[in-house]
Amino acid sequence: MGQYTNVAPSCVAWQFSLDTPVRATVRTITLREWKKPVRLTDFAVLSFDCYGTLIDWEQGLRRGLERLSRHGDQQLDADALLATYAIAEAQAEREAPRLPYPAIIGRSIVATGATHGVHVPASLAAEIGASVPEWPAFPDSADALERLSRRFKLIVLSNVDRASFAASNAQLEVAFDAILTAEEIGSYKPDPRNFAALLAQVETMGIAPNRLLHVAQSLFHDHVPAKGAGLATVWIDRRQRLPGYGATPVPTQNVEADWVFASMAAFVDAVDEEVQADR
Repeated sequence: MGQYTNVAPSCVAWQFSLDTPVRATVRTITLREWKKPVRLTDFAVLSFDCYGTLIDWEQGLRRGLERLSRHGDQQLDADALLATYAIAEAQAEREAPRLPYPAIIGRSIVATGATHGVHVPASLAAEIGASVPEWPAFPDSADALERLSRRFKLIVLSNVDRASFAASNAQLEVAFDAILTAEEIGSYKPDPRNFAALLAQVETMGIAPNRLLHVAQSLFHDHVPAKGAGLATVWIDRRQRLPGYGATPVPTQNVEADWVFASMAAFVDAVDEEVQADR
């Protein structure tokens, strides 16, 4: 587990509005509130990335990229296509932060094809963009979330639109306490506004920000900005045996998560071990 930094006895309380720019005010909280957690069970709220962490984003994208490849003159390397897509999607999200996620996917698929000399018909790009509801959940996600919900408040912070997430959430079989999407926030991670919105949500729940733990797979989209916002993090390293970064860009800076697990199942087992040790 990484080392915690010292924390002052006051914190930034984010005020977030969908209609106005994010702004911050400062309020004083007690030293007891700011006592830094050192164990997983010391946290009160877990926030989750969805795609890549709970839903098998890469499997879903690979299906779409296979369809793209069939429009080319030769077979294209699947990993190379995925790496190109990662860059294209991040660029699309920066350039068009209010574009719905299915349209972001379609735009990124067209750009990926162009990079590899493949013309992607608009109809195919739209079909791939609309495929998010078909992306499968990881086998351990639903059970892990159910077990975690017995102890923690659960929040989703996802680069997605509301309709697509609703379909994915049906596979996860859990009622999140709050759902924050890029569509509502008006930007995509790693934009700091998304984590400002997360902190604002936790504030409305009456929970100190140091009792929020962010759980995610992507170093680029989640861990770098989460650490920038002062949050503790858990890295669900779904790609631990695979080279490269898959469907996520290379992180913009070095970042160290506070805990690392290979799966959601391993994460929830670690939580349960702490609970058992306290009995």
